[in-house]
Amino acid sequence: MKSLFKTLAVALSFAAFSGASLNAAEEKNIVETAVSAGSFKTLTAALGAAGLVDTLKGCGPFTVFAPTDEAFAKLPPGTVENLLKPENKAMLTDILTYHVVSGNVPSGTAIKLNEATALNKKKIKLEAKEGALFLNTAKVTTADVKCSNGVIHIIDAVLMPPATGKKGN
Repeated sequence: MKSLFKTLAVALSFAAFSGASLNAAEEKNIVETAVSAGSFKTLTAALGAAGLVDTLKGCGPFTVFAPTDEAFAKLPPGTVENLLKPENKAMLTDILTYHVVSGNVPSGTAIKLNEATALNKKKIKLEAKEGALFLNTAKVTTADVKCSNGVIHIIDAVLMPPATGKKGN
């Protein structure tokens, strides 16, 4: 089991620095890193609509599970547009804070956990399988993007929080 974790940690570490635009991220905060990467336009627009930009520019540390624009595109048509409406700010905030964990949780720590509690107090299921780390059903495609106020793990799907504090799906 330890060798599986070591193999997974090495694989996730290699993936972490596959994007040249993310290599210098440690000098930037989480929001600046996401903006400069260019593949998080939907996420950064949603953070702005929810009023969370200043929070994620703050001291932290935070661990952000960041869905790419491609991940948001997998949602049913009209979902993002609907969530960005002012009357849906509470729902959008719940979804976005489900992608953030307080503290700095690198992949080497995350693969040893069964769950994590998001900022919205709801549980995220963590599982190492198929040589990758999964959060509920979302796969971490790039891990350990270091920022000045935490770490980003890039995921291939948007995490949808459960209605209660139970583990997500």
